[in-house]
Amino acid sequence: MALHIAVQDDHDYLNEKQLQQVKDLLQFAADQMKVGNAELSLTFVDNPTIHKINLEYRGKDYPTDVISFALEEITEEEVPIIGEDVPRVLGDIIVSVPKAVSQAEEYGHSFEREIGFLVVHGFLHLLGYDHMEKADEQEMFALQEDILNKFGLTRS
Repeated sequence: MALHIAVQDDHDYLNEKQLQQVKDLLQFAADQMKVGNAELSLTFVDNPTIHKINLEYRGKDYPTDVISFALEEITEEEVPIIGEDVPRVLGDIIVSVPKAVSQAEEYGHSFEREIGFLVVHGFLHLLGYDHMEKADEQEMFALQEDILNKFGLTRS
């Protein structure tokens, strides 16, 4: 099944090859997680933009590397839309490219590996994974590493 990805990169941070790799990675992750027919948006931004989003939605007054907004979290008042041809709408992933650049340098791996890590991290959040508790963190980070390594985006 296909994962439909709407990408926005207003600053043209990623070249065509990098964008295709990110799309391929997300499709691979969706296949690994058996997501099926779904869609999400992926936006690449600068530090001031993600800082503003982080402050407005999370109350954190600093730029972060990735933020996800899951749309499958249904409240009591909402009714899920279920249909054979209706894709799951997973949500939005927002990545700070300048943060990814600095973190890739800090961790000593490629920019592509760092972007891949952040995108998979955001994707797993959309699927309901978190890292608030130690056991949840271990599970989520193990999944991230497994997906990235199987895809070929290793730390070296």
